[in-house]
Amino acid sequence: MPFTLASWNINSVRLREEIVARLMRDEAPDVLCLQECKSPVDKIPLEQFQALGYTHMVARGQKGYNGVAIFSKIPMVEAGGEDYAGLGHARHIAGKLENGVTIHNHYVPAGGDVADRTVNEKFGQKLDYLTDMRDAYHAQKPTKSILVGDLNIAPREDDVWDHKKLLKVVSHTPIEVEHFADVMEAGAWSDVTRNDIPEGLLYSWWSYRAKDWDEADKGRRLDHIWATPDIKNAAHSSRVLRDARGWEKPSDHAPVFATFDL
Repeated sequence: MPFTLASWNINSVRLREEIVARLMRDEAPDVLCLQECKSPVDKIPLEQFQALGYTHMVARGQKGYNGVAIFSKIPMVEAGGEDYAGLGHARHIAGKLENGVTIHNHYVPAGGDVADRTVNEKFGQKLDYLTDMRDAYHAQKPTKSILVGDLNIAPREDDVWDHKKLLKVVSHTPIEVEHFADVMEAGAWSDVTRNDIPEGLLYSWWSYRAKDWDEADKGRRLDHIWATPDIKNAAHSSRVLRDARGWEKPSDHAPVFATFDL
């Protein structure tokens, strides 16, 4: 049974309940993974989402910060949640669908403004989180799995608006890209989005600081969908819903989509 999955950093699920519901109504993904929910689990506004058919949820919550949740129309059970780097943050949740597919939803630390862990603790936390992800996937190779989320790294030159200008900017520095590649290699993950859209500039995030984000188009591809080798060839129809960045009270991220024939 094919299913469509979407991943979106929503930047507060309660503040942006209406545009989450709009996505559910208009695009109707079978599974919706949210990051940066900024809500305890018991405060997530479920009533409207359930009425739209999303009757299954797994989540990790935190008041005012972080938070990850997976909403599904397909029966799903919780499959764990790790505290990578021992930060005590709600940054990972996994759910297993009735077809046996496990979905890992991550919100990797942004890393602050300075790409130097000796003067910026947040950058060190980001690298440590990625290192723990790498080690976990080395220790237990994932199978029949999808990894999604705001990974806060734009790895390729065409994942940012200007490669040379952003080489020293957190999210595109060589050390972050190296850690990103190590996580991918450890789990033998495949970049579903770039398998489908192999060439060209592609973004999922545009800063709130831009007066006209659409015209300036200084974006980065920070949001990702990966798959394990055993199911990567089942993925297709990847896209970024750029228009959502322009909705009322938007997140600074746009949702990314992929369909899996499984």
